[in-house]
Amino acid sequence: MSALLSDDLLRRFDIPGPRYTSYPTADRFHDAFGEPDLLQALRERGSDAQRAAAPLSVYVHIPFCASVCYYCACNKIITRHTERAAPYLALLQREIGLIATHLGAGRAVSQLHLGGGTPTFFSDDELRTLMDSLRAAFGLAADGEFAIEVDPRTVTPERLQALWDMGFNRLSFGVQDFDPDVQQAVHRIQPAQGVFDLMAAARAIGFRSINADLIYGLPRQTPDSFARTLEQLVQLAPDRVALYAYAHLPARFKPQRRIIDAELPAPGDKLALLRGALHTLQAAGYEHIGMDHFARPDDALAQAKAQGRLHRNFQGYSTQPDCDLIALGVSAIGRMGDTYSQNAKTLEEYEAALGAGHLPVVRGHRLSADDLLRRDLIMAIMCQGRLDADALSLRLGQPFASAFASELARLQPLAEAGLVDIRAGGLRVTEAGWYLVRAIAMVFDTGLNRATAAGGRTQFSKII
Repeated sequence: MSALLSDDLLRRFDIPGPRYTSYPTADRFHDAFGEPDLLQALRERGSDAQRAAAPLSVYVHIPFCASVCYYCACNKIITRHTERAAPYLALLQREIGLIATHLGAGRAVSQLHLGGGTPTFFSDDELRTLMDSLRAAFGLAADGEFAIEVDPRTVTPERLQALWDMGFNRLSFGVQDFDPDVQQAVHRIQPAQGVFDLMAAARAIGFRSINADLIYGLPRQTPDSFARTLEQLVQLAPDRVALYAYAHLPARFKPQRRIIDAELPAPGDKLALLRGALHTLQAAGYEHIGMDHFARPDDALAQAKAQGRLHRNFQGYSTQPDCDLIALGVSAIGRMGDTYSQNAKTLEEYEAALGAGHLPVVRGHRLSADDLLRRDLIMAIMCQGRLDADALSLRLGQPFASAFASELARLQPLAEAGLVDIRAGGLRVTEAGWYLVRAIAMVFDTGLNRATAAGGRTQFSKII
């Protein structure tokens, strides 16, 4: 890796950019898109026999957290009042019922993800009720991937067994960092032994493709301290690892104002954290999937990449086929056909809409023909790492090289840096380019390029 990514290269491309969990990105959604547009998209799917038979993905957002983690940029509600969960569960059930009414009950679901916030803020009985409601509205596939994000501070081995009994078969543990000093700086104290005990229990129960999240660039992290965290992670041996860069944006995210700027790693040290992490993960046998995701060679995610079956959605890289996504809960973003929609961002707005019998959609976007083409291009780059010029020329009715001449010109500096190989047959992301693949995809993002040309400021996190 050191030979592929010099410090100069990493600094050069340490620029803000989208994560491309969608295209167009969520900053281009608008409030002219509302409930009638989503209802139309649901009816269009229901009336198309081929699409209606295709499996769905479902995301449920549970926003509550018992305490605040200072680094967090998620949509969340900090409260220790667990009694707030029951009314929110009732709202989710109402939303599920409305979606099923308009889409049709019994639609197959091959992927389910509960995120937050802290999904395990719900009690076992509440989670069980939620799963029962989802099963009543949708057909959860026998071979589906059903995941839940877990804060290790909120579960026990007994709770993990309860989650398994409910139908969850995948877990994502929020580790972030094992160092007690770093944990104190970000207000997230969780002893390492507790995480190890939970991992052992999860494996004994039968969970597979267990993910662990790490964050580099947190306050008080040093190359030495993070190296110790990485050594512990290798001992923990999760099937997948998500290695996120901390984006310090206190003007946008109020909890981050509690982080002391002077305690953040200097830019050179942050690069050292990343370099050390990449070296350790690769030495331990993890394969780089793309961006900040790694997996063991025998994991389904690594196999999907090797076989060209990798996809990407709002939960990140996925082994499931590209499909429509039902989004439930406060601020959740869904995809239906050629539309994206986002729910109300506050609990008050969400409750008011459902109380009036309406889906809580407040903004979204219907994709144009150009959006659909560029979405396919960007997702091919992000997931397969290549574009086939001949196939694209047939689709366009003109040579790919002429239709995207300006984009290919903007790719030249990236090609000269060794990130992408441009050939007559298309382009291919190089081994080094996979680490900076967002920069390659950004070249095809017309909205981003127009904003940049106009001198607009981006709200995206940096690539490194």
